[in-house]
Formats: sequence, C-alpha cells, structure tokens
Amino acid sequence: MMFTAAMFALAVAMLLLLVRLFAGPTLYDRVLALNSFGTVTVLLIGVVGFMTERPDFLDIALLYALINFVGTIAILKFFRYKDLGQGLPEGEDPASLQNGDSK
Repeated sequence: MMFTAAMFALAVAMLLLLVRLFAGPTLYDRVLALNSFGTVTVLLIGVVGFMTERPDFLDIALLYALINFVGTIAILKFFRYKDLGQGLPEGEDPASLQNGDSK
C-alpha cells in the first residue's frame, strides 16, 4: 500500500515537471525540469523494481541516472557553445569560464 502511494506521488511529480518543461520561461528552467524528470524516473524504476521483487531494476535505474546526467551536461554545453565538439579557443584560460568572462 505504501509503495503504491509512493508511485502515485512520483507520477504526480512527473506531471508537474512536464508542465514546467513545456511552460518554463527560460531554457534553463526547461533543462532543470527535464533533469528532474529523469531523476524522478530513476526513483520510479527503483520503486517498481522493489514492488515486483526484481533487483535487476536497480541496475537499470543506475544506468538511466548516468545517461540522464551525461545528457544534461551535453545539452547545457550545446546551448552554451552551439557545438558539442568545440574545445577552448586558442589561448583561452579555463579559469575565465568559471567567472563568466568568456571572450
């Protein structure tokens, strides 16, 4: 019963995150909602695995969490540099990117 309530709460959270994903005023709000949706999905996979007594779902949830993290970093890098393969420009100091002083 308790895990059914947890699944219902996670489903409600996913619906609210979808609203934020499509209505978010900025790109970063949408990326944050997508990342949060992925995190809630990992939790949902874990709960379903526990309810069905299949511990291999935990491996699937961990793999999905890693893909979610790498995907979020790739999306943010793409929207910042407009290219996933672009490195630092010639003579660019990596410390200047932390302060937001990119040329």
